[in-house]
Amino acid sequence: MSTHSTRPRASARRRTLRALLGAGAAGALVAGVLATPAAARVTENQQGNHDGYFFSFWTDAPGTVSMQQGPGGNYSTEWRNTGNFVIGKGWATGSRRSVSYSGQFNPSGNAYLTLYGWTTSPLVEYYIVDNWGTYRPTGTFRGTVTSDGGTYDIYETTRTNSPSIQGTQTFQQYWSVRQQRRTGGTINAGNHFDAWERAGMRLGNHDYMIMATEGYQSSGSSNITVGGSGGGGGNTGGGGAPGGGGNTGGGGSSGCTVTATRGEDWGDRFNVTYTVSGSSSWSVNLNLNSGQSIQNSWNANLSGSGSTRTATPNGNGNSFGVTVMKNGNDTIPAATCSTSGGGSTGGGGAPGGGNTGGSSGCTVSVSRGEQWGDRFNVSYSVSGSSSWTVTINLNGGQSLQSSWNANVTQSGNTVTARSNGSGNSFGTTIYSNGNTTMPTATCRAG
Repeated sequence: MSTHSTRPRASARRRTLRALLGAGAAGALVAGVLATPAAARVTENQQGNHDGYFFSFWTDAPGTVSMQQGPGGNYSTEWRNTGNFVIGKGWATGSRRSVSYSGQFNPSGNAYLTLYGWTTSPLVEYYIVDNWGTYRPTGTFRGTVTSDGGTYDIYETTRTNSPSIQGTQTFQQYWSVRQQRRTGGTINAGNHFDAWERAGMRLGNHDYMIMATEGYQSSGSSNITVGGSGGGGGNTGGGGAPGGGGNTGGGGSSGCTVTATRGEDWGDRFNVTYTVSGSSSWSVNLNLNSGQSIQNSWNANLSGSGSTRTATPNGNGNSFGVTVMKNGNDTIPAATCSTSGGGSTGGGGAPGGGNTGGSSGCTVSVSRGEQWGDRFNVSYSVSGSSSWTVTINLNGGQSLQSSWNANVTQSGNTVTARSNGSGNSFGTTIYSNGNTTMPTATCRAG
């Protein structure tokens, strides 16, 4: 848990697994991540995979805290008179996910319920805090962001010569702290990443991301179930986002139900997240209101024209989103859901031109997303294989700013993306440096 001048400093701030490995304290751990553990109960420092989710367990006070791993994204914790711990389930590689979670959070003393992760180059530890115990985190105030029905205060802090995923380092911490506590809902990580960037708080390449319970010199318990979908979402333009909105109703028929949640809201547009339950093979009809149009979409294939759009799965889970241009009408589009014979992967998504490239057993389609003065988003959808390597050829002057839902490296004008378990759709943000031509891409299986 991070510390600030407003509260006592921990005598030994937590070390992540990699730092522990560097200190020779990892015991039998190999390569920094365990395979699926033999038992669902965890009491020792480790990271690994359990029932489809990455997990991380760290404490500086063994014997005072335990983690019980449930099915899928569920876990529970109990702690008594602990020192410091961070426990959670999520993903080995963070991204602009829309993370849904539910459960119980019952601290007695200082604790956080937070979407938590790290990036490298630059090294950053970040928190999106939805609930807390006796201490509400703070720091240097950088503004606010409104997302998923609430407003968050943005803070920045600095850790000097402190343990990190790269050993002892000096690094920044980025915070979004909800003004009103909640336990359960959706956190659109991309909205917070964009707001941090607008405040000059730049992220790097994503390491792990978990929905974490963190405690410091306290007691308590939690029981959290996390889910989520990869990539997309959010806008980095438009200035601060006033207003918010809460949950709207939804619609359902033929075996599934869809709910709609208003996200960030700007003067001319707003985000809506749709979450489907009851089926993983669905079709959702969106009915735009008078004057409205779709600017952008993510995590689903979107088709149609006029006032009707149809969303179908594209391998990124059961939550998707759209950015709606208001044109004088800020009513959330109604949605109805029906089950279908199966979704398809492939293009879809963001407006703008696209291209398709393929070889050696897979095909990749490329679609332009949002564009700002100095950069633009590109979405890539792979079909034909779930294990793939996509080679992206940047145009003259362009460079990679960030990526999500794939392991991405860059060498000169060539960017290489590899599947990382987040589905068959991924994205990049490209600095244009005077060249707004979309990169081309080719795919090979394996």
